Amino acid sequence: MIIVQIKEGENIERALKKFKRKFEKTGTVRELRTRKTFEKKSVKRRDEIKRAIYRQHMQLLEE
Repeated sequence: MIIVQIKEGENIERALKKFKRKFEKTGTVRELRTRKTFEKKSVKRRDEIKRAIYRQHMQLLEE
């Protein structure tokens, strides 16, 4: 459970921002999206390899 401490006279907008930040850090939404559809292990591995190749390519371009 996410708890956001609000100080006396603090704006509700600021409290909502804190809540959203904490909620994103938990990774709940990301996990729900991945669980929504089944993905084979081979497909996951292929995507990981593609991302790694892309990152490596971008690093080489920076240098």
